[in-house]
Amino acid sequence: MNAASVGHGAHSVDLRIQASDQVLGHVERSLRVRLNRNTVVRKRRTVGTRTDRGTWVRIERRALDRIGAQGWNGTECATLLEGVAQPAWLGSLVWRDANEPVMWRADETELLPGEPVGTAVLADDPGLPDGWWRALNASLDALAVQETRRVATPDTVTITQDVITRSVRGVFGDAFDTTVEQWAPAHADLNWANVTAPAFSLFDWEDWGNAPRGLDSASLWASSLAVPALADRVQRERRSDFESRDGKLMILFVCSKILGPDSHPEDPRLGPARRMAEKTVADLQSD
Repeated sequence: MNAASVGHGAHSVDLRIQASDQVLGHVERSLRVRLNRNTVVRKRRTVGTRTDRGTWVRIERRALDRIGAQGWNGTECATLLEGVAQPAWLGSLVWRDANEPVMWRADETELLPGEPVGTAVLADDPGLPDGWWRALNASLDALAVQETRRVATPDTVTITQDVITRSVRGVFGDAFDTTVEQWAPAHADLNWANVTAPAFSLFDWEDWGNAPRGLDSASLWASSLAVPALADRVQRERRSDFESRDGKLMILFVCSKILGPDSHPEDPRLGPARRMAEKTVADLQSD
């Protein structure tokens, strides 16, 4: 795990199937902790596990060209946020891969207060109580009034006016203005795999930063579209975001990912996303 010079581009790796024993061993030695292999949770580019000291370690692999000028310390920087329910950050480890132009990062945090609600896209209503929704709203509202120089990187891509315009116009045309008026801090990866229940907590903060108003609300809504009642609940709870002009642009931004050239014909979100996008385009054209 020593540093090495950059060679060719980083290979695409899925950590759900890629062997990671060497990486886990490196983290154990460096953080002086034992990882519980029976609790490992694997995602496409992250691995998480409990430790023998009652904490959680999240390990991420990211290509150098996806890190950007602001660095790669979102979880660490999120410790400064006030009024946001999240596990406390305890320490980290960062190293450069010896064989590829990628970096690895391990963050140790408190254990989550509950289990993740589900996968990124839900197929069933989790039946969350009113108190859970109040906690979600309190954290998102508190996050939106923070100050930061960070810029959000949803899907590891820095969000800019140009990115928004190209994404939206590439799917919905150019018959309306795509200029964002209000930018505010956002988690930038808000989906059902990154929130807990029954106690609410928001985790995986690597991509947070300033983004157009309504990005988080639109992202959670898109994650809910296969369950109409749940998507409706998100809209009701975050009504002010959805009714704002920037919120409408964020609806189209997330819908562009569902309805764009990489869409899957059997995605249950296609119909609801298309109907909402048509209504939103009409609203923006009439402004």
